[in-house]
Amino acid sequence: MRDKSYDLIVIGGGPGGYVAAIRAGQLGLDTLVVERESMGGVCLNWGCIPSKALISATGLVDRISHAQAMGIEVQGLRIDVPKLQGWKDGIVKKLTSGVANLVKSSGGAIVEGSARLTGAHTVLVTSADGKSESYVARKGIIIATGATPLQIPGFDIDSEVVITAREAVSLQRAPETLVLIGGGVIGMELGMVYQKLGTKVVVVEMLPRLLSGVDPDLVKVVERKFKKAGGEILLEARAKSCQVQGGRAVVTVEQGGQERSIDCDKVLVAVGFRPNSAELGLADTGVATDARGHIVVDDMLKTNVPGVYAIGDVTGMPYLAHRAMKQGEVAAEVVAGHKSACDFRAMPSAIFTDPEIATVGLSESQAKEEGIAIKIGKFPFAASGRAMAMAETDGFVKTIVDAENDQVLGVGVVGPEASELIAESTLAIEMCAYAQDVSLTIHSHPTLSEAMDESFRHALKEAIHIINK
Repeated sequence: MRDKSYDLIVIGGGPGGYVAAIRAGQLGLDTLVVERESMGGVCLNWGCIPSKALISATGLVDRISHAQAMGIEVQGLRIDVPKLQGWKDGIVKKLTSGVANLVKSSGGAIVEGSARLTGAHTVLVTSADGKSESYVARKGIIIATGATPLQIPGFDIDSEVVITAREAVSLQRAPETLVLIGGGVIGMELGMVYQKLGTKVVVVEMLPRLLSGVDPDLVKVVERKFKKAGGEILLEARAKSCQVQGGRAVVTVEQGGQERSIDCDKVLVAVGFRPNSAELGLADTGVATDARGHIVVDDMLKTNVPGVYAIGDVTGMPYLAHRAMKQGEVAAEVVAGHKSACDFRAMPSAIFTDPEIATVGLSESQAKEEGIAIKIGKFPFAASGRAMAMAETDGFVKTIVDAENDQVLGVGVVGPEASELIAESTLAIEMCAYAQDVSLTIHSHPTLSEAMDESFRHALKEAIHIINK
């Protein structure tokens, strides 16, 4: 083994890691990124990007299939799933290679292998062939190793019949029947992809409702559309076991004290993630973790060990790529000696179901739990001319403002382009804006953004295109 020295070593080349490396390069730090699989991490390779490519494609198919009211008649509409997968893979390849080039262009180096801390400033990297090299970080180490899908007893992942999201974004044909274990974000996004390709999807969820933690008002719209398309939802149900034979599976589910067997082609296990922290040598180095294995950090992303930082999913919820990216920037700036910290007020979240859900700030229930008196504004997309013209009128914008001073506390959107519309509300919360700030801002007509304007106006009892109750 031979020593190599860098200002900064980033462990993990996902959204947080590669952003940290690029920002570090901009600040003049000599940086090394250690990645054990592919640059871009889960997000670019089998998470955010490939799933959204499939969601976009199948959404287009669905809209064409239901465009008769527009006078569009299509016969013989066919989906070539292998070609669809090839198109998706091309996007992934372009982005992952682009990320690597950006890191290198900023002066960073990349090495493939699994990293382990051997001290507060030293990292041992072992490549796939078993060879090891030791590297020294003069100024800091940033851990950005992300998280891995959880497994549950009785459902051994074979990557053929019993799969995770990793395999689900690369299926070469749509299964006839898919049993989805877990009604969370990833499961519902991918479940609705295959539903649009003709798959019968059965969701098995232990909790009383889908998409736990999301405003129930928003979730109901998605649940209604999922069921209308033929989906089945088993709530407060426990997946007990799975028997695989002859390329198929039989899943045993218990609900309300009764057992049921479901025959299917694929079983998608999507019950959550665990942090990738177990094999990093954290205990030997003294880096503190919580009960679930998340690395404990402060608002400057510092761990309890000087010189060691952590960002992204490995530091805990929420598991969001854009959170990791922002943390990556901050951590790089701190290592470079800049005064920087994670002091953001708003963290937006988007769920790419059909229709989309996006939220930021406090929900109605959260505000009430905190004892805050609130006003609520709502505007349905059914009253939006733009949504009508798009034939996408499901859903609404829901605004939460402080009843005493009208300051913006939170916004939830369920409907077309919700993931894009939420940016305005994120800025409003970040800037400590008031409902009047949004309502007095002119929004282009005809656009979906007018629904955001009208929702704020509704909270103030000044809506123009719906009755103010």
